[in-house]
Amino acid sequence: MGIQESIIKTVSGDQSEILQNIIKLYCVDGFDLDPTYSTGVFYKNGVPRPKYVSDLSPRSDDVMPCDCRELVFPDGFLRSICFDPPFVGGSRKDGKPGVIKERFSYFPTIPKLWEFYRESIVEFHRVLSVEGILVFKCQDSVESGKQYITHVEVMNMATNSGFYPLDLFVLVTSNRIISPNQVNQQHARKYHSYFWVFQKSGKVLVHYPSLTGRTY
Repeated sequence: MGIQESIIKTVSGDQSEILQNIIKLYCVDGFDLDPTYSTGVFYKNGVPRPKYVSDLSPRSDDVMPCDCRELVFPDGFLRSICFDPPFVGGSRKDGKPGVIKERFSYFPTIPKLWEFYRESIVEFHRVLSVEGILVFKCQDSVESGKQYITHVEVMNMATNSGFYPLDLFVLVTSNRIISPNQVNQQHARKYHSYFWVFQKSGKVLVHYPSLTGRTY
């Protein structure tokens, strides 16, 4: 393998490759916890299943029932967390949730979704050891014609909760589910998502202004 082939890049069209690279760089023993495990779609193609897996509504008996905002672990117990939360917000139109909202979990508004993110990050900071790693998958969105730059908001929440942004990976895709409710396009479609890699610093290192004007 040549040097170019072995370089870990920030952009990939393969989710498993991104997760493998994160493990290689920051979590050599794999992830300790996935608190929104669902059916475990992350853990294939060589990506090891975490030591602990939990979900609010487990799909199988080997998954712990647990809200990711109220984890059962004591302070500083975990070394790493891989978090793949819901990324969809916004109200139903004409009583119909739309294709994406029907298929995935969603919150009634983007601010409600972001509040869920904030509460989860605070809990992750509690259960992670100092220098522990948080991998957070998120996606920007457009709702009712308004841009929500979620990956920046997530960085604000994390840094203001005592995490340092170690790295950022971008997952691109050539295909995406498009809701039939989306008739008039006002912004470019989002064909990418993000994997943030944060490290618990033990103290608040920097404060970034929140896009919503809120203080975390």
